[in-house]
Amino acid sequence: MPLQFTAAPSSRIRKPPSRSRSTASSPFARLRRAKPNRRLQRDSEKEDEREDQDGSGTAYSPDRLPDLGPSNHLAETSLVTTVVQAIQHVQNTIFTDMPASRPGMNSTRIAHVLNFRRSLPPVVSVAHVHVLLHPPTAVEREIAHLVHTARLRRLFIPGRGTALAGLGDCLVLVEDWEFLVRSSPSLDDSLKDKFIQLLRSNAQTSAVSAAHFTPDETSALVRAGFLVSPSSLAKVTSSSINPAVALASPTDDAAVQLAPQADNQSSWSSRSFRDSTMVLSLPNLGPYLRLISAARSQMLSLLEKSKYKEAPLSLLRDRWDGAVESQAQFAVAKRARGESSGVLPGRTKKWKELYGMNFRWALEEAIGAGLIEIFDTGCVGPGVRRL
Repeated sequence: MPLQFTAAPSSRIRKPPSRSRSTASSPFARLRRAKPNRRLQRDSEKEDEREDQDGSGTAYSPDRLPDLGPSNHLAETSLVTTVVQAIQHVQNTIFTDMPASRPGMNSTRIAHVLNFRRSLPPVVSVAHVHVLLHPPTAVEREIAHLVHTARLRRLFIPGRGTALAGLGDCLVLVEDWEFLVRSSPSLDDSLKDKFIQLLRSNAQTSAVSAAHFTPDETSALVRAGFLVSPSSLAKVTSSSINPAVALASPTDDAAVQLAPQADNQSSWSSRSFRDSTMVLSLPNLGPYLRLISAARSQMLSLLEKSKYKEAPLSLLRDRWDGAVESQAQFAVAKRARGESSGVLPGRTKKWKELYGMNFRWALEEAIGAGLIEIFDTGCVGPGVRRL
């Protein structure tokens, strides 16, 4: 007979049978279980409703920000007190620094961005200066004094508008303008001295008579970007002014017949050239104006994403910078594990189209143009609203 069928008692240790749990051991056993965070959330909602009914709480839509009046955040955080300091501040804060690591751009793109930044003219819009300084009357009085003393030039750009929303009213320091003229490789030294003398003597207007320069000098200044011609007569070269040389080729009789007509045309062109008016300009002024226009459009499009076209300043800054990678500890740990912690800076619109423009600079420019306004919310910091 097998051993397991013997009647001998087994020496194996047996586990005692578990006692059935009594349902009446606790008075709360029959109650429905709920997580504590839900209970706290329900209590907070009831408390908010009670405050709204009593009138002690501030009832507003979660999408619309409370408005406590205009905010002086920009004026309080800026450290400028004069117009010259404001111009230098705007010039030095237009772009952010290039990312030190993982920029998301190759060497060719980085060189293109740096060269574009370096080529921009030292121009500042009048609206931008008014955002940093108050009151407006004192600012305009100081600008007029600097223009009268030939330390500042007020540049009016035709076709760009002269109102606040326009881009045609700009300020340039005379020393910055002279530096650009001195560093231009396409101008002779004598022409540089002549043009700088004109800048210092005629500081009240941007219009210059073509009689101050010869046709060759005018053509050189136009090619260098320091003069703009309202008509094609300002670009007349010496060969087009004297076309008799090109016409006297078939025969001597034909040359004799065409010479008086050529002399009449040459004298008419010279007289028209002397009577024409030139406009002062700066090199690469067109790309600079297009960059400002693109920055304003980007700021307005970011506010369009909100329901009421308003957003806290911190949220608007995050939208401007994009969901880029950060150097926080959790982001570094996620990258070490091979996980995604954000996009590279070079793939955002801030760097692809705006060449790394600073958010605060674009905000000040849009506020000065009258496109947006900044107000105090009292709870989430300053808020920005589209007008």
